[in-house]
Amino acid sequence: MKNEKLKAIVLRRTNYQEADRILDLVTPLGKRSVIARGVRKEKSRLAGSVELLCESEIVLTKSNKSSLAILTSARLIRFYGNILKSYNRMTFAYDTLKNIGKAVNQIEEPEWYDLLSQVLSGLDDLKIDLRLIRVWFLLQYQKLLGNELNMLYDVDGKKLEKNKKYTYDYLERGLREDIGGKINGDVIKFLRVVNNNSLDLVTKIGGIDSVLGDALTLAENHFN
Repeated sequence: MKNEKLKAIVLRRTNYQEADRILDLVTPLGKRSVIARGVRKEKSRLAGSVELLCESEIVLTKSNKSSLAILTSARLIRFYGNILKSYNRMTFAYDTLKNIGKAVNQIEEPEWYDLLSQVLSGLDDLKIDLRLIRVWFLLQYQKLLGNELNMLYDVDGKKLEKNKKYTYDYLERGLREDIGGKINGDVIKFLRVVNNNSLDLVTKIGGIDSVLGDALTLAENHFN
């Protein structure tokens, strides 16, 4: 048997037998599926550290007899409890857990952990506009999947220009020049900044109210 110590965030929990749970975790080293024995018992020392919306430091014991590692200890680093104060933030948090849970099964990148940690931290700060967090997550998510939105050229291969307007082309999955479009140079400039920086840095940008709505619509169109 071999021990592994690392940080983790719970993506999914499944009750197993009388008092156990099987946990899908995202960590800086990729996804881990583990069994937490007795975690549903009232006096379990593990319970408070492996709930949803918790970030913890855990120790796993790997066994050659099973594909599931055994969770032997867990120390809570942070509970993102403020998220539960807002229905919209809570819903987006749970959607994010589901989306990252699907993504790590397709592409096991260590960046998924950092992405989720930044989103939960942003959602926990109730002063940060939820729309901004959503835009940032959607762009970063697609980038990690290899479906990054092209913010340099339109679908015809022409360089995007600040004085022109664009609309999203669902078939080509990119921007198409459209005199009646809502995507202008300011929106594109904002999206480039969001796409290339951490959420913490992005939240410090001021004067974004005029572009945030259109930026979110475009990010959602590309995501969908």
